[in-house]
Formats: sequence, C-alpha cells, structure tokens
Amino acid sequence: MDYITELIKILVPALLAMYAMFLVVRNFLQKQFDQKLIEVKLKNTETTLPLRLQAYERMALLLERISPNNMLLRLSEPSISAFEFQHLLQKEIREELNHNLSQQVYISDEGWKKTKAAVNEVVAIIQGAAEKMNEKNNAIDLAEAIFDLMIKENKEPTADALLFIKAEARQLL
Repeated sequence: MDYITELIKILVPALLAMYAMFLVVRNFLQKQFDQKLIEVKLKNTETTLPLRLQAYERMALLLERISPNNMLLRLSEPSISAFEFQHLLQKEIREELNHNLSQQVYISDEGWKKTKAAVNEVVAIIQGAAEKMNEKNNAIDLAEAIFDLMIKENKEPTADALLFIKAEARQLL
C-alpha cells in the first residue's frame, strides 16, 4: 500500500507538470499559428487590394463610358442613319462590357448585378428610342429621342450602379 501511495505522490505532480507544459506549448503554437495567419492575410491583402481597386475603377469607367450622356456625345455622327447609330451604340456597349468581364471576379456580386442592370437599362433605353425611328431619321434624331426618353423617365440609367460601385470602393480604403 505504501508503494502505491508513494507512486501516486510522484505521478500526480508529474502529470500536473506535464499538463501545464502541454497547455503552455499549445498556447505558444496557437499564437504562432495565428501570427502566421495574420501575415498571410496581410500579404494576400497587399496583393489583392490593388486588383480590387482597379476592378472598381474599371467598373466606374465602364459605367461612365456607357452613360448615354457621355456615349452619345462621344460617338455622335450626323451622317449616319438612326439604325446605324443604334447598332454603333450597342456595339460600343457590348465591347465595353466584354472588355471588363473579368473584373467581376474582384467586385462584389451585388456590384456586378447593379453594373449589369445598368448596362441592360442603357440598352433598353436605346432600343426604346430606336423603335420610334424610321429610315429618314439620322443619328442626331436618335440621340434626341434617347435624351427625351431619359428626361421623360427622369432617370440616368448608370447613376445608381455608379454610386454603389464608388461606395464599395471607398470601403476598401
């Protein structure tokens, strides 16, 4: 019996010391792991932040470029027919969107949805105005019809998406 008591007197402190050592080592390793995780996240942020900011910048540029106010002034050519101008506008929108498709990876899903909705709204306005045209109308007539439709609906089709994109970009900074 004395033998068991002596063994317990030795084993209990030894086990307590081992458990304390285990806790210290586990705590140390957890802190090391957390520190490495923070370093990886920081390095990841250093890499992706410029890409994300560039994506938001390009989305803002896309929205500005397809805005009817800017696009009509930039592409207006009085010598072409309204239907040719409609196709030119739609081609320009398609090219701008296709050029920036890869940026959807770096912006939020909501930002991309709003951008696509703005693009679709611009196309719908152009199509709505073009439906009122005939063969005799030229590009200026279509541009006026587009502006009239925007005034009638009292809406700038890219404004909401542009505000959203700018707000998200500011959150990154």
